[in-house]
Amino acid sequence: MYPRPIPAARPGARALYAAGVWTVLVLWLLPLFAIILTAFRTFEDVMSGNYWGWPEQTDLLGNFTAVFTQTDMLGYFTNSLIITIPSVLAVLVLSTMTGYVLSRHPFRGSTLLFATFIAGNFLPHQVFMIPVRDLMVSLGLYDTYWALMIFHVAFQTGFATLFMRNFIAALPDELFQAARAEGASPRQILLQIVLPLIRPALAALAILLFTFIWNDYFWAIVLTQTDAVKPVTAGLANLRGEWVSAWNVISAATLFVAIPPVLMFFLMQRHFVSGLTMGAVKG
Repeated sequence: MYPRPIPAARPGARALYAAGVWTVLVLWLLPLFAIILTAFRTFEDVMSGNYWGWPEQTDLLGNFTAVFTQTDMLGYFTNSLIITIPSVLAVLVLSTMTGYVLSRHPFRGSTLLFATFIAGNFLPHQVFMIPVRDLMVSLGLYDTYWALMIFHVAFQTGFATLFMRNFIAALPDELFQAARAEGASPRQILLQIVLPLIRPALAALAILLFTFIWNDYFWAIVLTQTDAVKPVTAGLANLRGEWVSAWNVISAATLFVAIPPVLMFFLMQRHFVSGLTMGAVKG
């Protein structure tokens, strides 16, 4: 399943592997480097065609000032927070409860129910576009925060249930047997035993969900229309002009939008790594 380690006796192969890794890393980081450079440029420097060269004139402070004074990016940023934070919390609560039941309290049809939870993740989003939009229109929720929140909670709960079920199933059976022997109810077992043990998994899942929902663009343009409820991804697209686009300002806005998920990852990096590896093996 995993590639075999390259022995030290084959320095040529090891050097070739290292060169390949660095090549892929550079290619992956190249667009980010271009955005950072463009955020430093002046509008005149961008219009002169200097896209990849070192900026001849820099105005990073002016570009970021323009983001907050000439655009509605703060409003889009607030909309994303209003949509993302409640959605993440709701998915964490629902997936923890469903994962606990499906892993520790199986019942007739639980396997089919679990398959139903994760089935939607195997279908392309475009398949749901018209039905979901028509559903939100019929419910009177189109172009509201609730439209995006309901969809993200419904769609992400399937993946999160798979994630949490595997982690809870990896916990030792002896813990649950001892708790039941002491007369603990399923609710007490969940709150007092399971939750403290799966905190790293919850942290890892929270980072993944926050990133998925925060960076969503497709549903942001399908389920919203006015700037009053648009999240940052749709707001960034609005910064493009009809004839001329201030790419220096757009690049600065892009860096500003990327701050929350990057900051959240670095603040919870230790929990993220331990959470991803906690349920890797069972036994």
